[in-house]
Amino acid sequence: MRSNRASGADGAYARLLAAHVRPGTIAGTALNLVDYAAVKSDPSYAQALGELAAARPDTLRSESDRFAFWANAYNLLAIKAVVDRYPVASIKDGGSLLRPIWKQPIAEVAGKPYALDDVENGVLRKEFHEPRVHFAIVCASVSCPDLRAEPYDGSRLEAQLDDQASRFLANSRKGLLPGADGKTAEVSSIFKWFRDDFAQAGGVAAFMRAHADPAVRSKIIGLTDGGLSYLAYDWSLNDLARDEHGASAASGPGATPRSPG
Repeated sequence: MRSNRASGADGAYARLLAAHVRPGTIAGTALNLVDYAAVKSDPSYAQALGELAAARPDTLRSESDRFAFWANAYNLLAIKAVVDRYPVASIKDGGSLLRPIWKQPIAEVAGKPYALDDVENGVLRKEFHEPRVHFAIVCASVSCPDLRAEPYDGSRLEAQLDDQASRFLANSRKGLLPGADGKTAEVSSIFKWFRDDFAQAGGVAAFMRAHADPAVRSKIIGLTDGGLSYLAYDWSLNDLARDEHGASAASGPGATPRSPG
């Protein structure tokens, strides 16, 4: 009988994240890193892909459960896109100008082959209209929001999404770098690529004030969308092997980053 353990806290994907996601630093940017070298040989990896292929998201009753399922599916597919070609310098190395990695089928979800673009734009953005999706899905790159060391869970989704957004906005290297005047800021290119997705929140600046922690919010009181400029996007791999502080030598489960559309 098919199940949805692929999206649950007790599934193989949860074990995979707990074992192989941990904090580190690359080129001065603090982020959660993935031990891709260890993922491939972990039995939980193959099991997680099997659970994803056999899942039945159509049986999930709540919107939160469905969103959590598809966000987890995207992130596992992104991991597979890297592991299939590892070692690589960037997830984008798996594609070409005419056939980018985002458009290539990566693995089966519910018995059908899916590309990352299918999940991001064909399901998550199309069906849920939730701007925080851009901090939930992670395209295996340094400038992406951090990959959580736990799956998304429908029963805790609101808190998880809020945490993802506030953590990203607190990272001045890749999320939000406020200007000294409180009216300007350098922000992630995600806010440029997906500007329209933040319109329901009153625009990018209003979204940031609503979701930033108080310390960050106090620095962008006068920020408007006209005061935004954009940080360079680092597409290099969020690989634990690159950790400049040697976290790759650590043991234990680790701590609690996509394509422009």
